[in-house]
Amino acid sequence: MARAATDPSAAHRPRETALVVDDEPGMCSFIVKALQPQFALALAAGSAEEALALAQRQRFDLFIVDITLPGMSGLELLRRLREQGHPGEVVLISAYADLEVAIEALRAGAGDLLLKPFRVAQLLGAVTRALERSRLRRANWLLERALRERTPAAAGLVGRSIVVKGLQAAIERVAAVDSTVLLSGESGTGKELAALALHRLSTHAAGPFVPVHCAAVSPAQIEAELFGSPGHDGLFVCAQGGTLFLDGIAELPLPLQATLLRALETRRIRSPGSEQEVEVDARIVAASNRPLRDEVDAGRFRADLYWRLQVVEIHLPPLESHKEDIPDLVAHFIATLAPQLGVPTIEVSDDEMRYLQQYDWPGNVRELRNLIERSLIVGALNVSALYQGLSRRRAERPRAPPEAAAPTDLHALEKRHILAVLESVAGDKSRAAQLLGISRRTLERRWAEWSPT
Repeated sequence: MARAATDPSAAHRPRETALVVDDEPGMCSFIVKALQPQFALALAAGSAEEALALAQRQRFDLFIVDITLPGMSGLELLRRLREQGHPGEVVLISAYADLEVAIEALRAGAGDLLLKPFRVAQLLGAVTRALERSRLRRANWLLERALRERTPAAAGLVGRSIVVKGLQAAIERVAAVDSTVLLSGESGTGKELAALALHRLSTHAAGPFVPVHCAAVSPAQIEAELFGSPGHDGLFVCAQGGTLFLDGIAELPLPLQATLLRALETRRIRSPGSEQEVEVDARIVAASNRPLRDEVDAGRFRADLYWRLQVVEIHLPPLESHKEDIPDLVAHFIATLAPQLGVPTIEVSDDEMRYLQQYDWPGNVRELRNLIERSLIVGALNVSALYQGLSRRRAERPRAPPEAAAPTDLHALEKRHILAVLESVAGDKSRAAQLLGISRRTLERRWAEWSPT
């Protein structure tokens, strides 16, 4: 059973959507008719199973659910909706005044409970309260994100090398114009930080910086995330007046690439199911850690979209190419992360710093930041994880002629660090292994190597 209601004649077209779940067709018809002036779309389902199927295809702002249903109960439906991540508000209805059921309904996440028979005014009162809760939750989410966006970037564009200075100059030049920018480079090189720097130096700095990680959103949801759905603005609209950062652009499905291309060319978008177009006033910055030219050649990325994005391309170099910036990055991370974590700063010796500058940093600046964060937690530079990764990569390489000994004794550094952590936890090897980020078995093996035979 599926029944839709719309109100195209309304002066201000409603945006919210609702789903009514009741096995009585008369009750469904009554509620849908009452909702018509306030909702862009209202659907009815005769069972919880049908409601779950509809919720997989359509996002709903409000669920009005009868507790007593054939098969799965309304309370169980509410639990399933929450487990599956549906955020819509829920109003339960029941013909029985049972205090225990009411308490259980509230615990399960219902916002209101109506007893049958109820009047239209009672229903609309519950609906108004539900929509207000939904709008407040949305406003709080946008406010929290805006506050996070205006927090200074953790790493910034730190460094005094020729490489970093060249990157800073390129960003300053490009920020002055509104052209689309493509950021390329390995994972962990700081593409989002570069996009944020572009935003803050641009004419869109007063607007929001809205990042979306395309690889983190399922292909089924990414279109609604970007362009919106009935009752919900997409991120293009959220970024109006600011910057929309599309990270992992290579992960977009091919059909959606065509939609994105049209949006970039016309500067207008249309949300799925809508007949109205919205003008886009947001700067677009895209990023990929895979060469898009190779993706085009492989048939996984549209050539016309690639050329549209590549108006200006800025390449972010790997950390290995500007290791002279590592002391500045280490000092910056210690100064910014220690207050956030609520822990004392740590000292990094000259020997330790020399080792950090010898390491190849496959994870780039992100790997260095994570190392400093772990080190602040344990109270000393944590080189164990780096040592294990370096040893593993060396073991995987083909054998080569012996090289001259490195100027830093990595074994001694690791031993000193592990012994310091063991001392800080009074010899508790399980706790020490946890702090070091290694298994107890690895720690025992190291201990055995250092113990006299």
